Amino acid sequence: SIFDAKTPLPDAALAAREKTLLGFDTRYARVHDQLRLLLNLGELANWSNRHHQKKLALCDLVADQYPLVIFHGDVGTGKTATAECIANRLAKESRTEDSLLFRLSNRVRGSGKVGEMGTLLTQAFQEVTQSAGRTRRAILVIDEGDSLAAARTQEHSHHEDKVAVNTLIQCIDDVRRFNGRVVVFLCTNRLSALDAALIRRAAVVEEFRRPSDAERRDLFTMDLDGLSLTASQIAQLVTVTGASAGRPSWTFSDIRTRLYPAAMAKAFPDRPLAFEHLYEVASTLRPSPVMEDK
Repeated sequence: SIFDAKTPLPDAALAAREKTLLGFDTRYARVHDQLRLLLNLGELANWSNRHHQKKLALCDLVADQYPLVIFHGDVGTGKTATAECIANRLAKESRTEDSLLFRLSNRVRGSGKVGEMGTLLTQAFQEVTQSAGRTRRAILVIDEGDSLAAARTQEHSHHEDKVAVNTLIQCIDDVRRFNGRVVVFLCTNRLSALDAALIRRAAVVEEFRRPSDAERRDLFTMDLDGLSLTASQIAQLVTVTGASAGRPSWTFSDIRTRLYPAAMAKAFPDRPLAFEHLYEVASTLRPSPVMEDK
């Protein structure tokens, strides 16, 4: 399949995952109004008639925006998970019981045959738009978007890559006819690598950064609840996972997918997990290198 997942929304698992995403509510509040407008473009005329007693010319201009949201930032900062959880909450709040979330697979790049990637992209968008039908909503999440949407002006850009970018732009242009019932979230580690035409089309561009000291403190406090760690021990974990000696600070993913399992492996199966295990691992592992956005 050219999709890694097809998830009916609202989804209980995504609602539970949302609670583990540090700062989700703050980020959601920041983008909520724009996204709500984007998902309800078909209602602008009714809104305008209700509040202005006529259809404002501005409605057509706003309704012509592209249903594209770009999340960009360093690796392991939660872009894709946040996109999926935002889509889920929007579906829940709008009481749309038959929305569908698609997560595009990197298999859409194909096997290298001439024209294959463009064909697979077209097929993917056709399936997404068909699922929307006349009344439902469909949300497509594209992870590692720079692998599909790299700037066509790059010297090393292959002909097939340029065709794929052209196809992606055409598909995003086409889904405007659904008046917000089809929305695309594109996640990338390198905003500058994306084709300028795609960036210009984005209705929302949101940056994700590595967690600050305060955010890592909140993360450890939430995740390590039950271990009875002291405030001093939490502070030591915050310090050891911070930037130092030319190394960047740790990402959310570094902490949750590398630090925690490695520390637990030191304790399992004969000892309880303790601060010493966490600190030892954090002192020896290196954080993920920064993905340069140039």
